[in-house]
Amino acid sequence: MANSSYVTEFLLLGFSSLGELQLLLFAVFLCLYLIILSGNFTIISVIRLDRSLHTPMYFFLCVLSTSEIFYTIVILPKMLINLLSVLRTLSFVSCATQMFFFLGFAVTNCLLLGVMGYDRYAAICQPLHYSILMSWRMCGRLAVTCIVCGFLISLVGTTLVFSLPFCGSNKVNHYFCDISPVIRLACADTYINELIIFICGVLVLVVPLTFICISYGFIVSTILKIPSTEGKHKAFSTCASHLIVVVVHYGCASFVYLRPSARYSSGKDRLVTVTYTIITPLLNPMVYSLRNKDVQMAIRKMIGKTGHSLKIL
Repeated sequence: MANSSYVTEFLLLGFSSLGELQLLLFAVFLCLYLIILSGNFTIISVIRLDRSLHTPMYFFLCVLSTSEIFYTIVILPKMLINLLSVLRTLSFVSCATQMFFFLGFAVTNCLLLGVMGYDRYAAICQPLHYSILMSWRMCGRLAVTCIVCGFLISLVGTTLVFSLPFCGSNKVNHYFCDISPVIRLACADTYINELIIFICGVLVLVVPLTFICISYGFIVSTILKIPSTEGKHKAFSTCASHLIVVVVHYGCASFVYLRPSARYSSGKDRLVTVTYTIITPLLNPMVYSLRNKDVQMAIRKMIGKTGHSLKIL
């Protein structure tokens, strides 16, 4: 290492191997990004303006949508710029900052989905105690706990990566500073660092997912005891949206983070990462608006009020 110079910036290779197709990707990703922002902002606005949606379930959905917006802001603008530019460098500090905020919001989302699963359990299985179990004070505490834990875990992961020496190649074979492609560039033994990161990944992904599965086990058991078909359908419909987002989010994240780095594949990882950095934030508002009658009614009311205000003007 005496003759080596330490890395001061990273080169994000991203989709550079696709050549002219990058212009097409830019157009597609820009459209998706605008839909993500407009969709999540719509969900937040509707929930805030419609009093009938001032319930714990929609409170957590509002927090999740806010987290999704910041989650995409950390990744997508830089990716879009890189698709149009020749110079795709990112300073050492900027790379660490991007990883910190990406992991922070990603972990926060995982924990929020777990809390939303508990909310559905309390609403369906403990309806008489729901107002106590999910009081506004409790909801606030749970949301703050998710955010604080998310960024504490992110701080641990980012520190473990960037405490390593980087003195060789600076080419990150990805479109943002993710853990696996960056840690592979370190010129030191990374076994202990990767082991701790893997354990954190298990805690973040497996523990909430197990909790969600247990919650839904009780939920299904309770729903099957409901005598009316209409009651069963209504109970299932309130859980379906949450389950779709959970399956996509946890499935893709588990594929990338719950495996040894030796099995890292840049091509496959980029494809799967696109799913949970773009498709999942896009899926969240679409699923909750298209499948949820309460949100649909609130959107119609908001559009109706806007149209009436415009007529008056």
